[in-house]
Amino acid sequence: MARKKKPVPQPTIWRIPDDLWGYVEALIDLEDPAPSMGRPRIDPRAALDAILFRMRTGCQWNQLPEEFPDDSSVHRTMQRWQRVGLFEKLWAVLVERCDELGAVNWEWQSTDGSMGKARFGGSCGPEPKGSR
Repeated sequence: MARKKKPVPQPTIWRIPDDLWGYVEALIDLEDPAPSMGRPRIDPRAALDAILFRMRTGCQWNQLPEEFPDDSSVHRTMQRWQRVGLFEKLWAVLVERCDELGAVNWEWQSTDGSMGKARFGGSCGPEPKGSR
């Protein structure tokens, strides 16, 4: 039986690499084309880099470094992309591409969740019958 090659750990992505940007740009052009009128939109690559930075660090939108576009514009772009379903389609394209490269391990699954006390007590829902 042949031994499987151990996957080489990849570095953390802080910016969209050039080879990946080709796939992303084509999808953005298809799903969220630039309007013919109105103010020009911010650079989509810079917006995606800023969104990636924000998601990786957990910083507030108004704490994005100066190298990224205006925080309101980035946030507005992210909301628009969310509305048109761009992130789900992008995820599907990336998983397919990674699978073609043999980089997806389909033999295991994981889930991530968080359980914690509700702030300020929260709502417990309806009382069970006969509890009074």
